[in-house]
Amino acid sequence: MSEAFQTLSDGLAGAVAAVGPTIVRVEARRHTPGSGILWSADGLIVTANHVVRRDDNITVGLGDGQTAAATLVGRDPTTDLAVLQVSEATGTPPAHAAEAEMSVGHIVLALGRPGRTVQATMGVVSALGDSWRTPMGGQIDRYLATDVVMYPGFSGGPLVGANGRLLGLNTSGLNQGVSLAIPAATLDRVVDALRAHGRVRRGYLGVSTQRVRLPEGAAAEVGQKSGLLVVAVESGSPAETAGLTLGDTLLALSGKPIQTHEDLLAALSGEVVGQKEVARILRGGQVQELAGKIGEREEGARF
Repeated sequence: MSEAFQTLSDGLAGAVAAVGPTIVRVEARRHTPGSGILWSADGLIVTANHVVRRDDNITVGLGDGQTAAATLVGRDPTTDLAVLQVSEATGTPPAHAAEAEMSVGHIVLALGRPGRTVQATMGVVSALGDSWRTPMGGQIDRYLATDVVMYPGFSGGPLVGANGRLLGLNTSGLNQGVSLAIPAATLDRVVDALRAHGRVRRGYLGVSTQRVRLPEGAAAEVGQKSGLLVVAVESGSPAETAGLTLGDTLLALSGKPIQTHEDLLAALSGEVVGQKEVARILRGGQVQELAGKIGEREEGARF
């Protein structure tokens, strides 16, 4: 038994040693620094947005002990992710774990570099779930919770399996009191968007809505029981330009059924900004279609 524990211990220490050089200290706020992960060989760093409190005068502490200036590439508060560029940061990013390597009960390591050296804490995957939205509306591809202790400065650092493969990015900024990790699939998607645009572009119509049940006849015709009643239309918005008016019920957008606010958020995600899309509505008991160009949602706006 003691040999088995020693083998496990040696394996975990080896995983920390392998991933450690890819973890950086992020100094972008007062008091405690955060951590970050080398994302690409050309010096791209991904970290937690809430540890990047300023847009300039950002420095990172590298694995070799050097300190280098960093440039903010972009940030997405809704998923609590930010991307930095550091020309001096080179190396091989950590390998991503396969989906099958992540199950409830698997041993995991949360790593960080709040000081000059890498620190680690061990736990297990305590919960896995489907995709979910953060309180700010960001799409997270999978719910991933652990029982690791998130010490100060660990946010932005990697969560790795016992084999050292990357499972996600640790954050305490999405749900206080719960150790969550943003899965690698979300990191891939958001980092690509931030690298391309400096932000995650999200579609915008310019409406306020509330969920309503459809009349039986309309429900049978369209094959859904509910839709979103338009209760306000912003002046000059894409919705107004397309002809959407107060009292219309939104049934579908771009061929995707809209029954909840979650459905509308999903339909306005991705590369729909600037695209001409068709909205299916119920107006005066009749199903109609309207076409219009999708705008870009500003931070803080809903739809």
